[in-house]
Amino acid sequence: MKRLIVTADDFGRCTEVNQAVIEAHRNGILTCASLMVGGEAADEAVKLARDHPSLKVGLHLTLVDGFSVLPQRQIPDLVDSGGRFSGRIVLSGIRYFFSRSLKAQMTMECEAQVRKIADTGLTIDHLNSHNHLHIHPGIREIILPLIRKYRIPAVRLPRPAGSGRNLKSTVMTAVMAPWVSGLQRRLIRDGISHNQEIFGLHETGAMVEAAWFGIIPRIRDGTTEVYCHPAVRRSTILRRQMPSYRNEEEFQALMNPAVREQLDRVNVIRTSFSALG
Repeated sequence: MKRLIVTADDFGRCTEVNQAVIEAHRNGILTCASLMVGGEAADEAVKLARDHPSLKVGLHLTLVDGFSVLPQRQIPDLVDSGGRFSGRIVLSGIRYFFSRSLKAQMTMECEAQVRKIADTGLTIDHLNSHNHLHIHPGIREIILPLIRKYRIPAVRLPRPAGSGRNLKSTVMTAVMAPWVSGLQRRLIRDGISHNQEIFGLHETGAMVEAAWFGIIPRIRDGTTEVYCHPAVRRSTILRRQMPSYRNEEEFQALMNPAVREQLDRVNVIRTSFSALG
């Protein structure tokens, strides 16, 4: 059986993303969304999710390139005076690995984000993270107790299907591989559901129609996730924070009847993380 989870990340980042998520779920192939609880349109996203209960919503844990839930005075080493995390992902990962002083602050912020989505009353479908930082060993050890405490049923495993399309993605996959394997071992040990493979890592920012038609024949038996970043329009915040992303084309791909028909033709069942059981 080929099961496919189709997820939109950054739900709550801005209104244009929120609109795309709801439309792609109602009239396209989208099954899940990952909520950025510190996003400027997070409250709107929660309201929309309540109005569309068939959309399964999880937490898009954010510790880089986004905004915190806690005020800067509580996590002074994590965010600037405006409550924004660093956008320097590699440097942040190194700091999170070596700085013991950051662990308590990261623990508080991670739980604050989990608690914020739990307090909405939405059923949490899954947990993943912005730029996949939940594979980081230090962050992994923070989130696993939270997953148990808040009974989150599933976690994204960013294990790419196939090799990288270019040197950059090949190197990225190789660097991530030990941490991905470490996360998978812990998820299996703790009985936490997860996907087996993922598409979107090598295609990030460009999950357009051509990418979908290249991916669909490669979906194998088991549970696969495809994640994307749709938006109905390129807002100011998207142009500033995601300058190379083709958000509108990603939205159009989710809405394309030919993509749905191709998935049906190869007997792919669209599902959510919480349905994995």
